[in-house]
Amino acid sequence: MGKDAGQSGHNYRDCIRLVPIFNHLEDQDMDRIVGSAQTKQIKKGEMLFRAGDKDDVLYIIHTGKVRVYRLSDTGKEQLVRILNPGDFTGELAIFRPGEVHENYAEAMQNTSICLFNQADLLEYLIEFPQISLKIIAEMTSRLKESEKQTAQVFTESVESRIISFLLDCLDSNSGNSPIIKLPISKKDLASYLGTTPETISRKLAHLEQENVIELLPKNSIKIYDLDQLLLYGK
Repeated sequence: MGKDAGQSGHNYRDCIRLVPIFNHLEDQDMDRIVGSAQTKQIKKGEMLFRAGDKDDVLYIIHTGKVRVYRLSDTGKEQLVRILNPGDFTGELAIFRPGEVHENYAEAMQNTSICLFNQADLLEYLIEFPQISLKIIAEMTSRLKESEKQTAQVFTESVESRIISFLLDCLDSNSGNSPIIKLPISKKDLASYLGTTPETISRKLAHLEQENVIELLPKNSIKIYDLDQLLLYGK
């Protein structure tokens, strides 16, 4: 797969600089990495990869959004994560050659992706060891998030899981009465939290009836009082 004819080195650089594993490099080192980048365009609803496909490429989201999910033996879908610009997947290709994907990755909107093959990545890891450390840090963060997600499904009520998710959507400057725009649909939220869309809707309506939140148009939620929400979730 070669570079798209209209794709410039500048755009590759923009893509790669979004990613913490590369954006610390000097310009001349960045130029080398840019030189081996390839690109892929996928439309909304198209698959980036499927479970069982060979896992030998690092994918970086440049523009768009991709949902990564797994399927149980019964066909039930479990959302793993949402990839936004600057996020990456396929890192196991670096540390475990010969692996296949265990998950599915589907474009949620038209998406542009930068990618690197395994051979190029291994070369960069030898030359720039700090890349390995940053990848390991990201993998550790994902493992921690996955363990938290699993523990919540088994130990917390759906309502508590929803509140925890809302809190995770906040940034440090949100204030005490923030408005949150859900980053995923209620269907995906249900999949991520291990429940059903109907239960999500019912629990959100209950929180609204309790005057803890207000449901707004366009998938947005107003938190009346952050301190009250924290207490309600305990």
